[in-house]
Amino acid sequence: MPVWTGGPALLTQLLLLLLAFVLSAIIGVERERQYKSAGLRTHILVGLGAAMFTLISAYGFTALGMPATDPSRIAAQVVTGIGFVGAGVIFVNRGNVVGLTTAASIWVTAAVGMACGAGMPLLAIAGALLHLIAVGTLPAAERMLRRRTGAALTVRIDPRTAALPSLLERCDASAAKTRIDDLRRTHDGVEVSVHVRGRQAETDRLIADLGGIDGVLSVAAATARP
Repeated sequence: MPVWTGGPALLTQLLLLLLAFVLSAIIGVERERQYKSAGLRTHILVGLGAAMFTLISAYGFTALGMPATDPSRIAAQVVTGIGFVGAGVIFVNRGNVVGLTTAASIWVTAAVGMACGAGMPLLAIAGALLHLIAVGTLPAAERMLRRRTGAALTVRIDPRTAALPSLLERCDASAAKTRIDDLRRTHDGVEVSVHVRGRQAETDRLIADLGGIDGVLSVAAATARP
């Protein structure tokens, strides 16, 4: 029996494969614009591969005259294998976990590709659109929530000293998560705004550490607001 089969079935498979390519590329463009390690090409390959595996599991073996198989078996292996790709972009940098969103993006892209391969184009399009909504609009809401639960430190330092590098080192070494929001010169020194997230004990310890730096004139703390 010839393995090359044309007609409507082949056209449908090619269109589904093309849809997986387009939707995966759309997701990859967003990651590329964020300068992530897994960008456009990675997401296209993940979505395209997942779609191809799903199509092969659904149609490939019957073209050889073999009895029908359970397509979910190969699809399940895709779900398992894609976890290794996602794990490769997750790493820990000084206590902060980096790459979780990109790993989840790869996971969703595989699901979009599998939906295309399974002949569910509307579900694939909906998944890609919801992914873009999640990564495009929800970060602003996350920042608002983080500000509500943090503390804002205003540190005044003497510009004639080397207090600023020491301040940055102490913030970086702190158990609390810190972010420098503003740095400006005032009439009597330099004022640094530090956003802190963490337990109260960690915040208090950081305040004490910053206050002990030679050249730090004052440290004032307030509840961070959005």
